Amino acid sequence: MQHDHLSATFAALSDPTRRAILARLADGEASVTALAEPFAMSLPAVTKHLKVLERAGLITRGRQAQWRPCKLAAEPLREANDWMSQYRAFWEGGLDRLEHYLATIQAKENNNDKP
Repeated sequence: MQHDHLSATFAALSDPTRRAILARLADGEASVTALAEPFAMSLPAVTKHLKVLERAGLITRGRQAQWRPCKLAAEPLREANDWMSQYRAFWEGGLDRLEHYLATIQAKENNNDKP
């Protein structure tokens, strides 16, 4: 069975801690310790989150002596955005229709308010 990259991306993004880690890595690479700092959890727990992100291809982990920097790998995010963009026209069309409907109601109310 072929690995479903899109499902792995969305599964990784489903957790707020992992989204926060990705947001931090958007500013540049960081160590596991630095990534764990804002969270009230153990380093092993943060490492588990990093492994999920790594398996989804959202981060890469390097090795520089004792330091293991993590770095954002944004390609899976682009793929997820590309998939979601096909639904953008659907939502925008619905919002355009809603805007038109509300403008029509507002115009009728304005006409009824005139003496």
